[in-house]
Amino acid sequence: MNKVKDIIGCITDIAPLHWQESWDNAGLLVGDANMQVDKALVTLDVTEPVIDEAIEKGFHLVISHHPLIYKPLKHLLPENTIERTIMKAIKHDIAIACMHTNLDNSYLGVSKWLADQLGLKNQTILEPMKVEEDVLTGGGMVGELENAMDEKDFLAMVKNNLNAKALRHSDMLGKKIKKVAVCGGSGFFLLDNVKRCGADAYITGDVKYHDFFEADGKLLLVDAGHYETEQFTKKLIADVIIKKFCNFAVSISSVNTNSINYFV
Repeated sequence: MNKVKDIIGCITDIAPLHWQESWDNAGLLVGDANMQVDKALVTLDVTEPVIDEAIEKGFHLVISHHPLIYKPLKHLLPENTIERTIMKAIKHDIAIACMHTNLDNSYLGVSKWLADQLGLKNQTILEPMKVEEDVLTGGGMVGELENAMDEKDFLAMVKNNLNAKALRHSDMLGKKIKKVAVCGGSGFFLLDNVKRCGADAYITGDVKYHDFFEADGKLLLVDAGHYETEQFTKKLIADVIIKKFCNFAVSISSVNTNSINYFV
């Protein structure tokens, strides 16, 4: 048995909580840090079905990427999904922790796993930020494909490697794709960095209609989906825990928490 804080601690070793953005709410959100647990359930989002799964399988610790609680709560009543989920977790003695933008800003975090999934070499942080001496963190990642690809072949590879139902993208430019920037989740805010580094393509999620115009004939801007670009975070968290606590049971939730569905 290990304490909740020990399990969380092995993740914050590579992604300290002070690396999170000021608006974020990463860390232990529900439960007792000193509670003893023997296994953890890992998910991208904490939803009622995820808590139901934890109850059914006897998990007393759920670790997610996205925080269950973003805004202050004025009460705990069964009036919405967030409050019902929290109440159910408390009733069944389930602790909930999240590792969000602290993991986004880690060199070993979300965007690196996305870059690895796309086979990018020579990876560097897209928007470096120095939070302390000799430690480099930041948003996004940029790297190179082993071999340059035609745009259609590149898009097909991205769709396949991310198991995406569909891709949204800016105008094709009729040029080869070699240098690629990525950011898991909502990464449009990094587009200026992408342009400065000379990337041929940028993969992220949550790109709005007018944002695609900002590609401005300089690169291929691809929206592969928020969930699709962050889905590997579940395995990232699980692997970090298993590496530190080899006898601790970790399971990735079987619940698909992607809030977006496609009719094709």
